[in-house]
Amino acid sequence: MLIDADRMISVARLQKELTRKLHDVAERGEELFVLRNNELAAVIMTAAEYAVLKDARETLEHLEIAGVVRERMKGHDRKRNVPWDKVRKAHGLHG
Repeated sequence: MLIDADRMISVARLQKELTRKLHDVAERGEELFVLRNNELAAVIMTAAEYAVLKDARETLEHLEIAGVVRERMKGHDRKRNVPWDKVRKAHGLHG
Protein backbone atom coordinates (compact mmCIF):
# COMPACT_ATOMS: atom_id res chain seq x y z
CA MET A 1 0.00 0.00 0.00
CA LEU A 2 1.43 3.35 -1.03
CA ILE A 3 0.79 6.16 1.43
CA ASP A 4 1.38 9.83 0.74
CA ALA A 5 3.89 11.02 3.35
CA ASP A 6 1.93 14.27 3.75
CA ARG A 7 -0.99 12.26 5.15
CA MET A 8 1.10 10.48 7.80
CA ILE A 9 1.29 11.73 11.37
CA SER A 10 2.81 10.44 14.58
CA VAL A 11 0.62 9.78 17.60
CA ALA A 12 2.49 12.46 19.56
CA ARG A 13 1.88 15.09 16.86
CA LEU A 14 -1.73 14.00 16.43
CA GLN A 15 -2.34 14.54 20.14
CA LYS A 16 -1.25 18.16 19.73
CA GLU A 17 -3.12 18.78 16.47
CA LEU A 18 -6.18 16.55 16.83
CA THR A 19 -8.90 19.15 16.34
CA ARG A 20 -7.27 20.63 13.22
CA LYS A 21 -6.44 17.21 11.75
CA LEU A 22 -10.01 15.96 12.25
CA HIS A 23 -11.27 19.11 10.55
CA ASP A 24 -8.86 18.49 7.63
CA VAL A 25 -10.03 14.90 7.23
CA ALA A 26 -13.67 15.99 7.23
CA GLU A 27 -13.10 18.88 4.80
CA ARG A 28 -10.78 17.16 2.33
CA GLY A 29 -12.14 13.63 2.62
CA GLU A 30 -8.59 12.26 2.72
CA GLU A 31 -7.47 9.61 5.17
CA LEU A 32 -4.92 10.37 7.86
CA PHE A 33 -2.43 7.60 8.63
CA VAL A 34 -1.37 7.49 12.27
CA LEU A 35 2.07 6.11 13.08
CA ARG A 36 3.22 4.70 16.40
CA ASN A 37 6.92 3.81 16.65
CA ASN A 38 7.20 4.44 12.89
CA GLU A 39 4.62 1.76 12.10
CA LEU A 40 1.08 2.26 10.84
CA ALA A 41 -1.20 2.05 13.88
CA ALA A 42 -4.50 3.48 12.63
CA VAL A 43 -6.27 5.27 9.82
CA ILE A 44 -8.62 8.18 10.41
CA MET A 45 -11.25 8.65 7.70
CA THR A 46 -14.59 10.32 7.21
CA ALA A 47 -17.69 8.64 8.60
CA ALA A 48 -19.07 8.39 5.04
CA GLU A 49 -15.99 6.53 3.82
CA TYR A 50 -16.13 4.21 6.82
CA ALA A 51 -19.80 3.44 6.05
CA VAL A 52 -18.91 2.57 2.44
CA LEU A 53 -16.14 0.22 3.59
CA LYS A 54 -18.39 -1.41 6.18
CA ASP A 55 -21.12 -1.97 3.55
CA ALA A 56 -18.53 -3.42 1.16
CA ARG A 57 -17.31 -5.82 3.84
CA GLU A 58 -20.88 -6.97 4.56
CA THR A 59 -21.48 -7.48 0.83
CA LEU A 60 -18.34 -9.61 0.58
CA GLU A 61 -19.45 -11.68 3.56
CA HIS A 62 -22.84 -12.27 1.91
CA LEU A 63 -21.13 -13.32 -1.33
CA GLU A 64 -18.92 -15.75 0.59
CA ILE A 65 -21.97 -17.23 2.33
CA ALA A 66 -23.79 -17.52 -1.00
CA GLY A 67 -20.80 -19.39 -2.43
CA VAL A 68 -20.81 -21.82 0.50
CA VAL A 69 -24.56 -22.39 0.11
CA ARG A 70 -24.19 -22.96 -3.66
CA GLU A 71 -21.41 -25.48 -3.05
CA ARG A 72 -23.40 -27.32 -0.40
CA MET A 73 -26.51 -27.38 -2.59
CA LYS A 74 -24.70 -29.22 -5.40
CA GLY A 75 -26.27 -32.63 -5.64
CA HIS A 76 -29.09 -31.70 -3.25
CA ASP A 77 -32.25 -33.72 -3.82
CA ARG A 78 -35.36 -31.61 -3.12
CA LYS A 79 -37.38 -34.80 -2.69
CA ARG A 80 -35.54 -35.31 0.61
CA ASN A 81 -36.74 -31.95 2.01
CA VAL A 82 -38.73 -32.17 5.24
CA PRO A 83 -41.80 -29.91 5.47
CA TRP A 84 -41.64 -27.26 8.22
CA ASP A 85 -44.93 -28.46 9.72
CA LYS A 86 -43.43 -31.92 10.20
CA VAL A 87 -40.33 -30.47 11.90
CA ARG A 88 -42.48 -28.31 14.21
CA LYS A 89 -44.65 -31.26 15.18
CA ALA A 90 -41.64 -33.55 15.77
CA HIS A 91 -40.04 -31.00 18.11
CA GLY A 92 -43.16 -29.70 19.81
CA LEU A 93 -42.83 -26.20 18.35
CA HIS A 94 -45.80 -23.86 18.06
CA GLY A 95 -46.58 -21.11 15.58
